[in-house]
Amino acid sequence: MFASRFVTASKFIRQFATKSEDIAGMIKNNKVVVFMKGVPEEPRCGFSNAVVQIMRMHGVQYDAHDVLKDETLRQGIKEFSNWPTIPQVFINGDFVGGCDILLQMHQNGELIEELKKVGIESALLTQEQSKEKDSTKSENN
Repeated sequence: MFASRFVTASKFIRQFATKSEDIAGMIKNNKVVVFMKGVPEEPRCGFSNAVVQIMRMHGVQYDAHDVLKDETLRQGIKEFSNWPTIPQVFINGDFVGGCDILLQMHQNGELIEELKKVGIESALLTQEQSKEKDSTKSENN
């Protein structure tokens, strides 16, 4: 009986170690990574949908992972980031936070700055610059 528990425990540890390495690889290989419920085309919760909408407004291309398809990933990402909820957003390998933090960063302009640091220009910034150019042209005519 002890031997079977030991085998089960060692399988769990090995599985978690592999999942942790997998998660680290997913985050390292992409500038922006979102672990969410569902996929960007079909979010399966309101918080994941809000993150998708924010990313869409900024025109950010990102790597998304559906935690509902893999319970090991769902638990693994929570342990990896030490953050209890989904969605989770990573920028340049660093954990940013969940929906509430991303929304706050979007509202106060921090998200534009964080994206800039990794070489991503926010679509909101380019739209604003375009509006400024258009208003300058109008004033000069």
